[in-house]
Amino acid sequence: MPRLDAIEKWLEKLGLRPPVRPDGIECPASISCEWIPAAYAQLPNDDYGHYDLANRPASQKVDYIIIHDMEGYFLPSIRLNQDPAYGASWHYSVRSTDGHIAQHIKTKDVGWQAGNWYINAKSIGIEHEGFLAEGGTWFTEAMYRSSARLVRYLALRHGVPLDRAHILGHDNVPGTLPTTVRGMHEDPGPFWDWAHYFKLMGAPLHGLGGPRSGAVMIRPDFATNKPHFYGCDRQNPEADCPPLPAHTVWLRTEPREDAPLVKDIGKHPTGESLYSVYDHSARASTGQRYAVAERSGDWTAIWYLGQKAWFHNPASNPTAVPSMGLLVTPKPGKATVPVYGRAYPEEEAYPEGIPYQAVTPLQYTFSAGEKYTLAGVAPAEYYRAVTFNLEDHTVVRGRTKYLQIQFGHRVMFVKADDVRVTFSG
Repeated sequence: MPRLDAIEKWLEKLGLRPPVRPDGIECPASISCEWIPAAYAQLPNDDYGHYDLANRPASQKVDYIIIHDMEGYFLPSIRLNQDPAYGASWHYSVRSTDGHIAQHIKTKDVGWQAGNWYINAKSIGIEHEGFLAEGGTWFTEAMYRSSARLVRYLALRHGVPLDRAHILGHDNVPGTLPTTVRGMHEDPGPFWDWAHYFKLMGAPLHGLGGPRSGAVMIRPDFATNKPHFYGCDRQNPEADCPPLPAHTVWLRTEPREDAPLVKDIGKHPTGESLYSVYDHSARASTGQRYAVAERSGDWTAIWYLGQKAWFHNPASNPTAVPSMGLLVTPKPGKATVPVYGRAYPEEEAYPEGIPYQAVTPLQYTFSAGEKYTLAGVAPAEYYRAVTFNLEDHTVVRGRTKYLQIQFGHRVMFVKADDVRVTFSG
């Protein structure tokens, strides 16, 4: 079999893979980028920090790029990444004022950045200076442009699809277990302009299909879409936000403006979804694709977290576009299908000495008659990395076939044996 480096050189000659810079920094040559390494060190009590050595893509493929905001400032955040005792790390930081980028971890290694170890092991994390509630202030054109060039460069190098099922916000990463769903992060928040970002990548978010397509892509006009939020003012968190451009639409239980928001039983086990800028429980975002459940006048219902969720989608000012593609639905005879936050192997796949990682369903239900859009096959993998040394790390691979779906605001996984795949024209 050809060596990996020989394959990379061949792809570069064909123009299918961007070349490595002479300085070794994994950034496109057209942007300002420097190397400021994250700390990697042994700590007392057999601990270490604060990322994991790996050998990607030889060990496992990178399938996702995760977009974060720092909820902080550029230099103080970088200093955190240089502390091996700090419990998080990421590959790149992007400055607000001029889009300057610092790389901290080689993309072959695994950052502790997504809050989901399955996603961590298969992703690259990019932090952006700023605060999600003040996004319009911090997310500058310089930041969008350099970040988009970086993402396109990384996607080409690693074969990551340029779509919203693989270029994820931190707020799109699922919890791993029912107990972790509630604490998952919300960044980069509703004021990140996904449509503009993808256009800068050369992968604009277009619709595909007729007006009665069985699926839609959320696609409001960012400049004029100004939904109600509260919580933008750090000094007065209960105050309403000023009308601000946003990429999201509110999801309701019925096709009317005064209907309650749909519920997210993972985020709010006993309560209601909130209009807070920090609560995505009843929001669908630009670029996300959903199966249509029903239509009524100017309203469209999608399947979302096991329920019909209605959003305003008038023909005169649409907030979604048709989207052809594959859908999944429970196989005949199955009343419900488990939904998972990670695609881990079956118990029989684990070699002796490596503890089995339980495949635990999340608290949501996926019932007969419901449909969700299919993003692709998710490999059953577990990257065992609990020591300082790369030689001790192992990738466990299983035979179970998982499928990634857009189940709510976050992506999730189902077992292929539980569902059948259909086409939405």
